[in-house]
Amino acid sequence: MPLSRALFISDLHLAEDRPETTGLFERFVAQSLPGASALYILGDLFESWAGDDTLELPFESRVGDLLRQAARAVPTAFLHGNRDFVVGRRFSEATGVRLIDDPTVVDLPGVRAVLLHGDTLCTGDAAYQAFRAQVRDPRWQAAALARPLAERLALARGMRQGSETAKGGKAEAIMDVAPEAVEAAFRASGCDLMIHGHTHRPARHVHRVDGRECVRWVLPDWYEGGGYLAVSAAGIEAARLD
Repeated sequence: MPLSRALFISDLHLAEDRPETTGLFERFVAQSLPGASALYILGDLFESWAGDDTLELPFESRVGDLLRQAARAVPTAFLHGNRDFVVGRRFSEATGVRLIDDPTVVDLPGVRAVLLHGDTLCTGDAAYQAFRAQVRDPRWQAAALARPLAERLALARGMRQGSETAKGGKAEAIMDVAPEAVEAAFRASGCDLMIHGHTHRPARHVHRVDGRECVRWVLPDWYEGGGYLAVSAAGIEAARLD
């Protein structure tokens, strides 16, 4: 059954040293979420995630409370990003947030949509794709999560810093989506609507795929303000939070 008004967010990059963004998310849950039929979080909710046991730490516990509030209000789903790819079952059980695959197809008013984080579309960045394959390997994740929490927190900080350093040495073009990857994702899903984040380049794009007009919406990051996409029978609305 199509959802009457679904909201989509991504790339909040919540972190203890950026309290203004956590406050903005708190306001979003309290003021923007009521009246919606579902919330989809399309990855990188956190700046980094060292394992579900971090929910016992003060900052992560606060965010966990906000997620429980959201999940009590509307069905809430989470799709892994490139910063929080080890979010797991304990997180889901503690918050009430359902974990979904990347990609996932959902029925929305008048249209089926394919949801992704967006990093799989950036196929021009071979180094990143190799890194993604490594850290999504269940064996790598099991070994990483077996380390003591202090080591995992240090590893997460190092990966966060390494990611920023790596981006500084890359051309902008290879960090954006590849048109052929977008078209392949449309074909594989059979959808005419795609919603994703990751690139931090919010926009509406129109693609011609096998004679079909397909629309791709890119969600904004929350580094300076924030925003979400609302899909309902009235149409698709991109809303800003400042």
